[in-house]
Amino acid sequence: MSFFPVRPEELGCEPDIVLVTGDAYVDHPSFGISVIGHILENAGYKIGIIPRPDMKDVHCMELFGRPKIGFFINSGNMDSMVNNYTVAKKKRKEDLYAPNGVYGGRPDYALVAYSRRIKESYPDVPVIAGGLEASLRRLGHYDYWSDSVKRSVLLDSGADILCWGMGERSDLEIADALKEGTPISEITWVRGTVWK
Repeated sequence: MSFFPVRPEELGCEPDIVLVTGDAYVDHPSFGISVIGHILENAGYKIGIIPRPDMKDVHCMELFGRPKIGFFINSGNMDSMVNNYTVAKKKRKEDLYAPNGVYGGRPDYALVAYSRRIKESYPDVPVIAGGLEASLRRLGHYDYWSDSVKRSVLLDSGADILCWGMGERSDLEIADALKEGTPISEITWVRGTVWK
């Protein structure tokens, strides 16, 4: 088992898949993005990871260039709004999933922010959203933070497919279908997914 490259020079080639997460990169099975990455890597895919992308930089998702297969994203181990605010809707002072607990590197509604930024740089590259935030917001839902009913995060984010629940099998099935040349819009058979 190896660590995933966080810089292009560490990868040494064009990635098949770029993982994006709101957490610091921790290679441990308690971090879903790490588990998904190793499953994809074991299947032969070249993986790069962008942990805690700097959303002030409009080119932050271009670190590895255009991936051959697509971007697999999550907001981190914790819902970004729970991570950023207390139940009284006050900003938290630290982020326990950031280096040294430094607050401020994860945007609100991170899954939406990450997917939109990717689509600004690569409109036609598939984006597969997963993790806790995707699972909790896959359908229309009440949003405590805005005190409103919101539609599926898939629609607001512009991602192509949303994986909910445990994504180990579904992410690999999606990656394999994309590698075989199946258009992302036609991948509608994978269990545990929502598509447009």
